[in-house]
Amino acid sequence: MPDLDTAFAAMADPTRRAILTRLAQGGEATVAELAAPFAMTQPAVSQHLKVLERAGLITRRIDGQRRPCRLAPDALAGIEDFLTGLRRALDASYDRLDALLDTLPDQGASE
Repeated sequence: MPDLDTAFAAMADPTRRAILTRLAQGGEATVAELAAPFAMTQPAVSQHLKVLERAGLITRRIDGQRRPCRLAPDALAGIEDFLTGLRRALDASYDRLDALLDTLPDQGASE
């Protein structure tokens, strides 16, 4: 599971988010395949991939001359757990607010 600070920092860049989206939708891809939609060099994309790999979000394997990338197993599990906790806390706050509002007299009914 990636460190949350490192993972969020890696995902702060729109290019890296686009790479993650591409890997999530299309599966494994090479640097050349990932670089195709961007107006940047393959070495620049490789730098983005290194950041994602250090963050634990992607893995690479060696396949002859190729080094295809893929999403790391459970790469987003820690992030998802963190966001789920925030969602639960937010939902609980809204539930408390709804309960409070239900106890107040109806201000919309006049005359």
